Amino acid sequence: MTKTILIATDYSLESLNILKKVLKEKEASEDQNQYNILLVSGYEPGDSIRDLLFNTKNTIFNKIRPQEFCDAYGIIRNKYPHLINKIICDIFTGSFQRTFNNYVKAENIEEAYYSPAIKSKGKGKFDIAPYIKKCKDLQVQEIKVEMPERLPERGRLAEIFVEV
Repeated sequence: MTKTILIATDYSLESLNILKKVLKEKEASEDQNQYNILLVSGYEPGDSIRDLLFNTKNTIFNKIRPQEFCDAYGIIRNKYPHLINKIICDIFTGSFQRTFNNYVKAENIEEAYYSPAIKSKGKGKFDIAPYIKKCKDLQVQEIKVEMPERLPERGRLAEIFVEV
């Protein structure tokens, strides 16, 4: 059976620790389901006519998502092929709870995971955790992600191999 889960991210390598932890738990519980994983960040597109007309999701992703992030989730996907059907990066551009609830229904999302340590900041990003917490249609789980203070791999692709 295929289920859809949402993981709140800021498109940093550190935020992929949520995905790693979730998949590790699913594998430990011998879950037989496959998952469509939505990595979602909030994004404020602005109110400029030019931005609204000429910005596509690809141009937005080029601004907010580094290539290392894509490489890293590819590595995670290869580690858990029995659990992952597909991984999709997306943005939520709404500003109302009702809009988020409609997004959840449209995408058939059943579970959502977030970490209070991951805060979307800069380049028009905003944190979607408050929307996730208030959504009645989701099984919500807060994931504690603790990274060592001194990590030589921080910000590089090797960070994805650090066990959480």
